[in-house]
This record gives sequence, C-alpha cells and structure tokens, in this order.
Amino acid sequence: MDFNKDTATRAVQDSFRETPDPRLRELLDALTRHLHAFVGEVRPTIREWEQAIEFLTAVGRACTDTRQEFVLLSDVLGVSMLVETLNESEGGTESTVLGPFHMVESPPRALGDSIDLVGEAQPCLVSGRVLSSDGTPLPDAEVDVWQCDEKGFYDVQQPGVQPSGNGRGLFHTDPEGRFRFRTVVPSHYPIPTDGPVGRFLGATRRHPYRPAHIHFIVRAAGHTPLTTHVFVAGGPYLESDAVFAVKQSLIVDFAESGDEEEAERNGVQAPFRHAEFDLILSREPT
Repeated sequence: MDFNKDTATRAVQDSFRETPDPRLRELLDALTRHLHAFVGEVRPTIREWEQAIEFLTAVGRACTDTRQEFVLLSDVLGVSMLVETLNESEGGTESTVLGPFHMVESPPRALGDSIDLVGEAQPCLVSGRVLSSDGTPLPDAEVDVWQCDEKGFYDVQQPGVQPSGNGRGLFHTDPEGRFRFRTVVPSHYPIPTDGPVGRFLGATRRHPYRPAHIHFIVRAAGHTPLTTHVFVAGGPYLESDAVFAVKQSLIVDFAESGDEEEAERNGVQAPFRHAEFDLILSREPT
C-alpha cells in the first residue's frame, strides 16, 4: 500500500493489528485516527511540526523529582479535569486534579497535629468526617493532605526556605470517621511559569493563577479512592482557575471563629479560621 494522505491513517492502524492487548489496540487505533484528523485539518508546516516536537521535548526536560511539567501541561489544557470527570464515581464527593506538587510522600501525623511547620500568621483548623456514600462513618480512612503556604508556595518550590513536609500530612480518621488538623489558610498562587508551559500560557495571554485550595487524597477499604480539593470561599480566581478544577460543591467557607473553648481544645489561639466539611467515598463496584 502506498503511503499517502488517503491511506496514511489505515496503514498506521493496520500496523497495530497484532497488538495482543485489546484495550491497548483500541487506544492506539483511536489515537491514530484523531491525531491524523488533526494534522489533516490544520495542515501544519514542517517547521510548525518541528516546533511542536521541540515544545514537547522541552516539557519533558523540565520534569524533575519535584516538578511534573507534563502534568502541568495536561492541567492547563483541561485534559486532567476531563479524565477526572469521566472517571468520577457516583454518590461521592466530586473529584479534581492531582496537580503537579504531589511529588513527595506526606509525613504521617496524629489527628490534631499542625501541618504548618513555619508558624505563620493566623491559625486555621480543618475538620470533618470521611463517610461512605450511604452516610456510614469510615474509621481508619487515610487522609493525605497537601497545600501551599500563606504566600502561595509549596515546600518543594522553596527548598532551604520551607522545611521539607511543610503543608503536608498523612492522617487516619478516628472511630467515628473524623479527621482534624491545624494549618494556615492557603493563598491563591500562579502555577510555575518559568518553563515551557508558562511560555505557552504567555503566548495565549492566559493568566497562570489557581484559587486558594487544600488537596486531599482519601482512601478507605472497599471504597474508590478520592482525589479532590477544598477551595477557600470568597477568594480570587474561583471563576477562572488556570487548570479548570473548581466545582461549586467543593467551595468551603473558612470562617473566622472567636470561640475560646474550641480554640483551647484544638491547640490554636482565637481568633482562628475554621473549615468543616465531609469527604464522601463511593463504594467499589462488586
């Protein structure tokens, strides 16, 4: 078969006919079909295609042990959120993107511990329950938490400035499915713009900002793991998140409290900020 614009797609698809894994064969078939259709529609010049390859090469080279530029690219193109949405389990808390900063293991912490290792301005208490979709509390559920500081930086972005593990914690719920920890209210922040994804945003005149949020990964036996955020109500960029991750159900009020007794019980000083919410997991299909 001559390889030309009319036969190219079928020729490549046929080359995958002997792929033993049927799902892999399906994915490659669809990838070839859509990629060839894209090229046929926009008809890139040879130099434009070279530039595309150079861009992807630069994205790969920007990845390190503490930075995932390809995740960032997936995020700003909305692909990460689309994959999350397509795979979302019914009946549970809505999911959002993992993000590029879950690069290190969160240190195990006891309930009530602080994940703020710097001692920044106003303390914040975060508390709630992990529940099954039928409302049953889930004891000993794993709650993995990470966030930026009050200035908008994660610990991995400021080695030598922030202690390793700042803003991170791995907790387990109590017998009633409750979790709690002390922290600070995170800031909105720009995603990294000093690499190829940042240059891409600049070329398209898109801002790089994310609204303030705390990340969670929650796991419990017999349930589908949940990756989500909690967004700080009232902050900027809730309507224009650079990675398209905001869902209304995940916006939570971090209200100021002057309750001295509650402050003493939780090891903070009044006034403090308090966010309380439930994280709901869907049962794994049987």
